[in-house]
Amino acid sequence: METSGLDQVYLVTFPNLPMFEDKLSRIREGLTFDDVLIIPARSAVEPRDANVSTRLTRKISLKVPIVSSPMDTVTGSEMAIAMARYGGIGIIHRNQTVNSQLLHVNRVKREESIKIRNVHTVDPETPVSEARRIMKEKKIAGLPVTSGEKLVGIVTKRDLEFAGEDVKTVAEVMIRDVKYAREEIGIDEAQEVLYKYRIEKLPLIDGSGRVVGLITSKDITTRQRYPDATRDEEGQLMVGAAVGPFDIDRAVHLEKEGADVIVVDTAHAHNQNVMESIRKMRKAIDCELVAGNIATKKAAEDIISIGADALRVGIGPGSICTTRMIAGIGMPQITSISECAEVAEGQNVPIIADGGIRFSGDIVKAIAAGANAVMIGSLLAGTEESPGMEMIINGRKYKSYRGMGSIGAISAGGSDRYGKLGENKFVAEGVEGAVPYRGKVEEVLFQLVGGLKSGMGYAGAPTVDDLRKHSSFIRITSNGLKESHPHDIKIMTEPPNYQLFQI
Repeated sequence: METSGLDQVYLVTFPNLPMFEDKLSRIREGLTFDDVLIIPARSAVEPRDANVSTRLTRKISLKVPIVSSPMDTVTGSEMAIAMARYGGIGIIHRNQTVNSQLLHVNRVKREESIKIRNVHTVDPETPVSEARRIMKEKKIAGLPVTSGEKLVGIVTKRDLEFAGEDVKTVAEVMIRDVKYAREEIGIDEAQEVLYKYRIEKLPLIDGSGRVVGLITSKDITTRQRYPDATRDEEGQLMVGAAVGPFDIDRAVHLEKEGADVIVVDTAHAHNQNVMESIRKMRKAIDCELVAGNIATKKAAEDIISIGADALRVGIGPGSICTTRMIAGIGMPQITSISECAEVAEGQNVPIIADGGIRFSGDIVKAIAAGANAVMIGSLLAGTEESPGMEMIINGRKYKSYRGMGSIGAISAGGSDRYGKLGENKFVAEGVEGAVPYRGKVEEVLFQLVGGLKSGMGYAGAPTVDDLRKHSSFIRITSNGLKESHPHDIKIMTEPPNYQLFQI
C-alpha cells in the first residue's frame, strides 16, 4: 500500500480473480415454451389417429399424458376420480392430515372396481338404522348379510327406503334367496348372471361360503362408459398421493390404503438430506415412487440412482411460483426437460414436466423436449372438480388457486416443501390468486388432448414416443411470439380451445 502526500490516497491492489470472469464466460442459454416452436414435418398422421398413451412411471401407463398437480386447490378425490376416468391420473395433495388424505385415496379406490374387495357386510340382527348409516357414510347401495362369515342374504338401499318404524333389524327386510358366484368368475360371465336374474349386485364367495368380493352392474356399466380410464389389475381407478420429503410413515400408510404411486413433494429434491430420505422411502414401500422437483442433468442422475421410478422436472415455471424471483434460482423449462430427459432416457425412467403449461401447444413442446407426461395446476384449478373456493369477480366466475409455497398454503401445513429459516418463520415462494372457471375436467382434457393430437399431426408423430424422439425445434424472436398469437385484429369470437386458456 502506498500513500501520496497529505491527501493520503490509499492505493489497494487485489489478486486477479479469474474464477468470476469464468462464471460469466460459461453462462449458457436456457429456453422455455415461448422461446421455441416445433418445426412442421412431412406427415401421414391424421390428428384423430394419433396415439397419446404414455408411461407415467417405470410400470404405470396412461392413455392421456396429463397429471393433476398435488396442490390443495387442485387435487382432492373428486379431481383424482375425474382424471383417472379420462385416462390421466390425479395426485392427492398432502396439505391435510394423514387420515384425511387416506380418506381421499380410499374414495378413489372404491369409486370403481371389477371386483370390490374388503366388502362392507352386516349381520341379520344389525339395526336398520345402522345399515342406513353405513350406506350413507360409505356411499354404497347394498350390503351382503352374513352370519358366522357365511352369506345368508343381501339388503339394498331400496329395501330400506320404505321400511317403517316397526322394522327393527336387517333380518326383517333382507333378500334371503340371494344369487352369488365363486370369486374366480370372469366379468363377462358375471354380466350374464346379472342380466339373467335382473339383479344389480353379485356377491362373491370362497370355498367356505365366506364373502370375499362383490360385482355390481353399476361398475360394469361405468367401465364401458370410460374405456380409457386408468385402472389397476382389480379394475379400480389408479391414484397417486403426495408426501413430504421426510414423511416415510405417511408414504407407508398411503400405500396400504391403495395409493398406486407416491410422489415426494418438495421444491428441491437434489438435496442431500432429501435424497437420503428418498432412499429410505424406496426401501419402505413397494409401489411406484416419483421424486422431484429437479431441474438439472446431475440431479436426474443422482435421483435415479436412489431408486426413483419417474422424475418430476421443473423449478420455478408455475404461474403461482415466485422461487425464481425470491431465491434467484431456477432453469427455463424446455432446457430443464431436455437435460433431464437425456439422462432418464438411458435409464428407462419417465419424465413428468411440472409447471408452465398455459396452452395445449405447451404440452406438445414439453413432450417434444423429452417429457413423457405433463403435470398441470392452473388449467385444472378452475374446473368444477377442483377443491378451490368459487367466487364472482366483475360478473365472471372464478375459483381460488394458490401456490404451495404461498403464505396460506404454508400456514395450513405445507411448510416442509420449502426451507424454513427458523421456528415458525418462513419465506414464501408462491402467491394466492384466482383462475377463471373452466367447466368440467372432461371439457378441459378434451381441448388439451385435442391440441396435443393436432401438434402430433403437424410433426408427423403417430405416438408420444415418436414426438419425443423425432421432432425438431426452432428458436423464435419476440416478434415471432407476437406473430404466434392473434394480432392486428379486434377479436369478436374466440374458439373454446383458445378462450379456455385466457386468464
